[in-house]
Amino acid sequence: MAFRLGLLAVATSLAGCASRPVNPRLQTVDQSAGYRDSTRIKNKTLDDTEVIVTFSGGGTRAAAFAFGVLEELRRQQVEARGKPVRLLDEVGFISGVSGGSFTALGYGLYGERLFTEYEQRFLKRDVQAEIIKRTLNPANWGKLWSTGVGRSELAAEYYDEILFEGATFGDLAKQQGPLVVAGSTDISTGARLAFAQNDFDIICSDLAGVKLSRAAAASSAVPVVLSPVTFNNYGGTCSYEYPAWVHSTDKGRRAASGRLHQRYLEMRSFQDSAERPYLHLVDGGVADNLGLRPVLERFRAAELSPEFRKTLGIEKLKRTLLIIVNSRSDPQLDWDKSEDGPTALAQLLKSVNVPIDRNSFEAVELMKDLLGRWKQTRELALQGQADEGGPQRIRLYPVVVSFEGVQDPLLRSRLMALPTSFSLPDSDVDLLRKVAGDLLRSSFEFNDFVRDLKEQ
Repeated sequence: MAFRLGLLAVATSLAGCASRPVNPRLQTVDQSAGYRDSTRIKNKTLDDTEVIVTFSGGGTRAAAFAFGVLEELRRQQVEARGKPVRLLDEVGFISGVSGGSFTALGYGLYGERLFTEYEQRFLKRDVQAEIIKRTLNPANWGKLWSTGVGRSELAAEYYDEILFEGATFGDLAKQQGPLVVAGSTDISTGARLAFAQNDFDIICSDLAGVKLSRAAAASSAVPVVLSPVTFNNYGGTCSYEYPAWVHSTDKGRRAASGRLHQRYLEMRSFQDSAERPYLHLVDGGVADNLGLRPVLERFRAAELSPEFRKTLGIEKLKRTLLIIVNSRSDPQLDWDKSEDGPTALAQLLKSVNVPIDRNSFEAVELMKDLLGRWKQTRELALQGQADEGGPQRIRLYPVVVSFEGVQDPLLRSRLMALPTSFSLPDSDVDLLRKVAGDLLRSSFEFNDFVRDLKEQ
């Protein structure tokens, strides 16, 4: 009898209908509205200084490492223009993917609250075990068997409960502070889609109605391990106009801006909702595990287009601090010590991670190439004229915070061996936060930036 009742309960749960959340349609693009850089109300004190931070993927390891950098920026106060300036308040843009997206979105939503709540609400919680538990719970099987719903939607519900409290990007837009962007990957094309209104304009969707939890779920939906997160695509129905830099790449400058042109082709594909009415989004690390590509494209577009520079409001800038937080690990494998090869599952999971790691390396190298010609004089000369009548120049300070910068070989090996999962011992979480702060504080480029601020 008990067995039959159990079967009846399972059958009842499977019979229930569940539908995925549907992102709302945008009728007409409005550049003066929505969650985008031009509409942000920031806490910045210095209008000639910009701090950009990117957070890589890597599960709880990445979330904790990124949080350690925010904690250090919060501690750093600099005397500038005769008054104390907290560096965290000068951050204007944060890009995060996968594990790093939780820290980015959490800070964007809660600001100061995050520093007292994040540890217990997320970092020191066994998130991975709870997601597995919910997936195996028969009460959730009806959802899992519904069209467009998968394990990632269950994960999104859990993220809502423990961290985001049902908040949407409309709620995020009401908060003061930096523009925070979570990155995802369109699994069909490999193109990047960011959770910012500028990107959602392309698919003619109103980001204000999208929950932060679904953005985090999409950004961290590791292929094979978690299901894609499905969004409706309404592209081509809202009078979308391509940004100013697109016209610059179409006027004989394609050789110097090949990556921007590739981005234009991706945008054009998103616009074809007749052929692509749905988008299936997975881990942002597949396309960009450092969250760095929006920054690369931003710099290249600023070089090409005076109109784009004006849109970003960077005419007054004198210095930019770019902090790249890379939590890439490199756990040692023993596959080559045995004549028997790795299992099929191990191969499959490794085949996902290898391209992500390679893309991270390539992104850093691209950034180095881009900065190479600027680094001789430590200034970027942008096209056009500054207000004082001469070429505007921005001093760039790129800082890479990564495990490779740890001097102690034993500590470095320990950090490199940490798994990519949403569960870590409390001691490892604390260690990651401390090491992140130490690395940022000891960076030559970071200290040069601080001296520049003090001397103005």
